[in-house]
Amino acid sequence: MKTYQLVIQANRRPETLERLLRVIRHRGFEVTELQSKTTENIIDLDIKVTSTRDIALLTHQLVKLPDVMKVQENL
Repeated sequence: MKTYQLVIQANRRPETLERLLRVIRHRGFEVTELQSKTTENIIDLDIKVTSTRDIALLTHQLVKLPDVMKVQENL
């Protein structure tokens, strides 16, 4: 299994975190660490995920979500 770290910036809405976690789970990734910071209208998430799958399968789906503004993979 590989571990990946993602930094995600999204609009702050009640359903945003739920949607992100659902996509992560549906794409075959497991969240091992999650940190979030919230400002007035923005959520900044630092997420570590593990999977045997390629991280591109996940990032391509996350950027399609309507509230997601930025997805960055950190090494």
